[in-house]
Amino acid sequence: MFRIKMGKGQELYKKAKTLIPGGTMLLSKRPEMFLPEQWPAYFSKAKGCKVWDLDGKEYTDVSIMGIGTNILGYGNEEVDEAVVQTVKAGNMSTFNCPEEVYLAEKLVELHPWADMVRLARSGGEANAVAIRIARAASGKDKVAICGYHGWHDWYLSANLGDEQNLAGHLLPGLEPAGVPKALKGSVIPFIYNDFQELQDLVNKHDIGVIKMEVSRNYGPEDNFLHKVRKLATERNIVLIFDECTSGFRQTFGGLHKLYGVEPDMAMFGKALGNGYGITATIGRRSVMEAAQKTFISSTFWTERIGPTAAVATLKVMEKVKSWETITETGHQIKKRWQLMADKHQISISQWGLPALAGFSFNSEKNLAYKTWITQEMLNKGYLAGNSIYVCTEHTPEVLNGYFAELDKLFAQIREFENGRDVMSLLNGPVCHGGFKRLN
Repeated sequence: MFRIKMGKGQELYKKAKTLIPGGTMLLSKRPEMFLPEQWPAYFSKAKGCKVWDLDGKEYTDVSIMGIGTNILGYGNEEVDEAVVQTVKAGNMSTFNCPEEVYLAEKLVELHPWADMVRLARSGGEANAVAIRIARAASGKDKVAICGYHGWHDWYLSANLGDEQNLAGHLLPGLEPAGVPKALKGSVIPFIYNDFQELQDLVNKHDIGVIKMEVSRNYGPEDNFLHKVRKLATERNIVLIFDECTSGFRQTFGGLHKLYGVEPDMAMFGKALGNGYGITATIGRRSVMEAAQKTFISSTFWTERIGPTAAVATLKVMEKVKSWETITETGHQIKKRWQLMADKHQISISQWGLPALAGFSFNSEKNLAYKTWITQEMLNKGYLAGNSIYVCTEHTPEVLNGYFAELDKLFAQIREFENGRDVMSLLNGPVCHGGFKRLN
């Protein structure tokens, strides 16, 4: 098998695996998730939708754009300038930063049902904060969940006793090692759009909190969200919408605004700071004030860069109406994927919000095809697989170049489907399809 020359990124990743358990701080950024043994792995700089690796090679990012953190593209000048001014003025002090109040005020303005806000710096933290407050408010331990909600004990405890409980919630194969066994049964998953399952859970267990993503791969059917809201209200259950991923992509605020359903709490992350660490948990006063009955606090939740970036990001989003642009771009991408698949008589399935679009090949060779596309597009100067987190820098010119190259690859995938061996053309192993231990 032909092996390409290993670049500086892969060399550094080899070292990283001896120093960092799993090689990276984020599972979703492991090179094995993209192109094992070939992915450049590390960047030297990023701007717009361009990324440069440690060898100075330039790539157009039509992949996951920092795991969906940069709706306005990398290095947005207005956001970065606000951050630079904060750095010059000082990021930390004995006093609190005023920007945390400005950001809280703006988030409440965008969500009139909410009254109060707690800020953090990561999605996992925001999820843990929301669960702590909701349990304190409800006075009950048990939580019904639907979707992906981070890495903390409260969530991973769903896999105690059955490690497949979370298999349908984004990441199959998550092992609950290190999670106290006493938490078994405290978190119970339910399937999206299956209202009867949720109703049965509520009837069987003393559920105090329902926590769910508004939508991930497909939308609500048969007034699902409205039924969940009604059930939560009738049973005095705290309803939380996890919008860490979906927030600000299809509306200026939460995706729940699109469906006209108001939760008791919601969280926002990822895109809120356009690449800077900031997350928010918002909620009704009657629920949020329960935070005073417990202990939720962290030194670096008071640093200034995160809320400064968020205030600036929201200002730019509102000015350019970014959610409209990326949603329309996403619709066009999905349409073009399907037209291309039809042209080459390839069966694909599409998923995700328009601005978080993805596709899979309806073939047992799906992962091999994804790996091969990633390999070949990388050679053409694109970071691309089978999903795109859309940003405002994904212009028609950028996408036309991307589709011109992808069309050639779809033509060859037709050949693979007709019997040509895709494995003989891969320069390394097939990418991972879920969580796997690294040896």
